[in-house]
Amino acid sequence: MRKTILALLVLLAGCHEETAGRYQGYVEGEAIRVSAPRAGRLDLLAVQSGDAVNAGARLFALEAGAEKAALDEAQARLSDLGKGERPEEEAIRRAQLAAAQAQAALSQKEWQRQQALFEDRVVSRERLDQAATRRDRDAASVRELQARLRAGALAGRDDARRAAEAAVAQAQWQLDQKSQAAPAAGRVEDVYFRAGEWVPAGTPVLALLPPQNRKLRFFVPQEALDGLRPGRRLRVSCDGCSRPLEATVSHVAASAEFTPPVIYSREQRSRMVFLVEARPAPDDAAGLHPGQPVDIELLP
Repeated sequence: MRKTILALLVLLAGCHEETAGRYQGYVEGEAIRVSAPRAGRLDLLAVQSGDAVNAGARLFALEAGAEKAALDEAQARLSDLGKGERPEEEAIRRAQLAAAQAQAALSQKEWQRQQALFEDRVVSRERLDQAATRRDRDAASVRELQARLRAGALAGRDDARRAAEAAVAQAQWQLDQKSQAAPAAGRVEDVYFRAGEWVPAGTPVLALLPPQNRKLRFFVPQEALDGLRPGRRLRVSCDGCSRPLEATVSHVAASAEFTPPVIYSREQRSRMVFLVEARPAPDDAAGLHPGQPVDIELLP
């Protein structure tokens, strides 16, 4: 479409001389193509072509069962690190500790009995040493189980909690990417998929055109370039516009359009045109449509 418009403008420029400071142009839109970084089936399409949406409005959502499950798992792990052992696990450790304490008490009594027998020269030093070893071993088991019981009542270590929090954040981000919102207020220009279709990762689902992404394009001969710089004010009129609008030049091309690589005569040089782009105020741009012809007048 752009090539057709450009060809018509150049043809018109060749057929008659435009009034000095007045030019014909057209509106062009720079649409935002909204996509999701992850692939999936399109479960929800909340807008249609032509809909006006506000910034942050939900546009579409892809199926996200796996991402929701991953987030639930990560949150469960983080929650588990914030607790001590479950009551059942604590009961088992307490029972193990009670058994170890009973065994340690028995070992202590056995050592005391072997000590008395050794002093009466009834048993050998070896028997006494064996009893002492069993006493020390059982006492160590009691201390170990006591330490495990205390550790079981504590929350997870700081480094483990930080790792779990990072896993939750990553899972939440992956889930959020399956649902896209409007990055700016604008009009839905086109929709490329329908609900139920598979959307590859990074493929645009729709095109959104904010008012500030509309611009005017027109062409001027080389003799009109003097004084035509970014920031120059323009008056714009069009069919259907209730009043003239104002725009500001944002870009002037450095090279001419549609010029063959030959040495130009004075006649041919007069036909060289340069692309100029201008942007109206967002409120005014909202009433313009891509491809719409406009008349442009340079303001002092």
